[in-house]
This record gives sequence, structure tokens and C-alpha cells, in this order.
Amino acid sequence: MEKTSGKKKVSDNGTKSKAAYAPTGESASQSKINASKYSPTSEAQMDVQSLDPGDGLLKLLTDSIKDLYWAENHLVKALPKMVKSASTPELVDAISNHLEQTRTHVERLEQVFELLGKKPQAKKCDAMEGLTKEGEGVIEDTDQGTPARDLGIIMASQKVEHYEISAYTGLIKLSNKLGLPDIAAILSTTLTEEQESDALLSTIADKHVTIEEEA
Repeated sequence: MEKTSGKKKVSDNGTKSKAAYAPTGESASQSKINASKYSPTSEAQMDVQSLDPGDGLLKLLTDSIKDLYWAENHLVKALPKMVKSASTPELVDAISNHLEQTRTHVERLEQVFELLGKKPQAKKCDAMEGLTKEGEGVIEDTDQGTPARDLGIIMASQKVEHYEISAYTGLIKLSNKLGLPDIAAILSTTLTEEQESDALLSTIADKHVTIEEEA
């Protein structure tokens, strides 16, 4: 009977051992500079893929719209408290105007649902709930009529704006990828308003909320 060594070249499932694939010489050098480790192949790039709505991307878009629909409706309820708590006239006006814009944002999302052939439905947005709670905490921890409260409200409001800007930007790109330019256009209108609101809040913080110097 022929003797066999204790080392196996093939595993029990018929596949070669890792040692059989260990690179040597020139192949080892090439593996270290394999470009695929650093950049996706052309097949993996979204720009060259033919996206199929059935692969989950359309569901992702729909679920994200539901998330934003909840977020915008929640803001409609949360912003009046911010208006009441602010003292700088410019800040009061800015938040009041954005409240009216937010009601319009809700209506635009309802248009998106219609284009998707879906009934408007809200999916709880944990991020927005957390951001608005943080804003409420600022109000509780500061005194009425002070720069600290107004600046705190601005900071909390801008966190909300940045979240929405990020969400709308991503959904616009996804809508375009899926060949839904009408939806992308609606979302783009809202994105512009969110960006303008964020810029206005920064201007108010820089120019209108002042801290009196001690004598």
C-alpha cells in the first residue's frame, strides 16, 4: 500500500487548501498592487449600472419618503414652540416663515407619493424625533430673552436643516438614478429652501444675536 503524507492538498469538500493559493514571486508582487482593492470595477460603479427598480432601490426611495413625511409633519408641530421661545425679531420671523415652508414641504411629499402610486404614509423618523427633543432641551436649559437661548435655538435648528439637506440630496440622486426626474424636481425645490433657511440662520447668528460686553 502506498503511503500518504499527513498534509492534504485538497480539503474534504474538494477545494484546494489556502496554501495552494499563496502567491509567490511575481504573482505575490502583483497581488499587493491589485487596483481592485482600491477602486471598484466598472461593473460595480452606479454610473454604469442599469438599475432595476425591483432590486430594492425603489423600496428604499419609498421608505425614505415615508421617513421624511413623518419628519416634516413632526416639524410642523415642533416649530411653533421654537417661535414662541425665540426673542430676536429676525429669528422669530425666520422660524415662522420656515414653519409655513414646512407645511408646503409636506404637501410636496404628498405629490411624490402620488407619482409613486402610493397613498401618503408616515414612517417614524427617529433622527428627527431626537433632533427636536434636543431643541426642546435647549429651551428648558436657557432663560427667555437671552443670547444663549437664541443661539441655542439656532444651533438646534441648523442641525435639523443639515439632516434634511442630507436626506433630500441623497433622494434626489436616487430619484434620478431610477429615472424619476419629476420626483427629483419636486425634492430639489424643497432642498433649495432648506439650504436657504440654513444660510439665513447663520446670518442671524452672526449679525443679529449679540452679546453685550461687560464694562
